[in-house]
Amino acid sequence: MGRIKLKGGALTAPLPPALVTVADGDEKNVLTVAWTGILSTIPPTTYISVRPRRHSYHLLEKSREFVLHLPPATLVRQVDYCGTFTGAKVDKFAKCNFTLLPSDEVAAPTVAECPVALECRVKEILPMGSHDVFIAEIVSVSVDERLMDKSGKLRLERAGLLAFGHGEYYKLGEKAGVFGCSAVKRREGPPKKKKGNDDGKRR
Repeated sequence: MGRIKLKGGALTAPLPPALVTVADGDEKNVLTVAWTGILSTIPPTTYISVRPRRHSYHLLEKSREFVLHLPPATLVRQVDYCGTFTGAKVDKFAKCNFTLLPSDEVAAPTVAECPVALECRVKEILPMGSHDVFIAEIVSVSVDERLMDKSGKLRLERAGLLAFGHGEYYKLGEKAGVFGCSAVKRREGPPKKKKGNDDGKRR
């Protein structure tokens, strides 16, 4: 099977179409950001890429704080709305009927309808061309209590998270494996018979 060569472009998928809240004083906004991910585990570090012309850019630049939310697929219309319309002309929190909760460590609010929220403080802003990259430390994480099982383990598969790829939204599907599955020893062939009596009777 052959391959077709395309010109270089911003094509990585799937990505989380994250809802980002930001606030500076009485002014607050929410925007959708797909260019995001994890940069480091220790300290826990993430990033978001934002065009300087976006309404939220100056809020991010001034406050140097934000909350990164992972939305469920049920919020696909709200996620798309927050990435299509500008907070300079419309109150997106009101339009999307979001319930706002106070965050623990930052001024930006947490959207209750999102099952996962990462509170972040900006450490560095890097101009990259069309977008500036806001590198931030994750200072607090909150999750919907329904994602925790009785043993205290986070069951992220319960969240029904939304994914984004090349202009399309998707709902994350079935689990295909777990971390470390390639290192698990597999039993080759049928199990060997135990030594001893083999007449089928219990002894």
